[in-house]
Amino acid sequence: MPTSHKRRLGAATVDLVLCAVRGGRLQVLVVQSAGGTPLLPYTWCTEGKALDHTARDLAREISGHAVAWSAFGAGTTSKRHPTGAAISLPFVGVVAPSVEAPGGAAWHPIDALPALAPRQKSMAETALEVLRLHMDVAPVAFRLLPSLFTLTDLQQVYELLVGRRLHKASFRRALQAAYLVEPTDEWRSEGRGRPAQLFRYAPRRRRGSHRSVRFDLLSG
Repeated sequence: MPTSHKRRLGAATVDLVLCAVRGGRLQVLVVQSAGGTPLLPYTWCTEGKALDHTARDLAREISGHAVAWSAFGAGTTSKRHPTGAAISLPFVGVVAPSVEAPGGAAWHPIDALPALAPRQKSMAETALEVLRLHMDVAPVAFRLLPSLFTLTDLQQVYELLVGRRLHKASFRRALQAAYLVEPTDEWRSEGRGRPAQLFRYAPRRRRGSHRSVRFDLLSG
């Protein structure tokens, strides 16, 4: 569990809320302390080092991978932190589903987390709000997928993020209008049905258009 060598009561921490879609659910990486207590990975803020670099270094150290997309949540002073830190900054990062949990860590569904300290539990539970806040103007959903995916895969990730079913035809029309994906020559067999074509994230800039992408949230 990366922390600085000295425990600095009253200082600020950066807490890593690393998210991935695994088994059809949004999951968060949780590590264990030396005593077996579940924790979000954290590190102390240090003078002279940018917070973004601090957080990204922590994510790479813990998972062995760089985050595919990230954003800071709002700093919080409420509730108890495992270190007694005065303030904590949640760093919400996403990785592809292929990223495995390192030794001493495990992925947990965001709606079924272990008994984290109250402040860390609150930061983990609000990570979904951070993802939703950015998903219309940043490629959050795509960063939760492998580099090649089916349109069904993509729709399922969007449904996890928005928390409801999307109308399939409306979703695909909006996706086509947004010029965000391009088809590949690869296909994937999905049971007894016809193989599904694989796509990649390949946004094309549209002259004179700065609209956010919004999908119809129609019940499917």
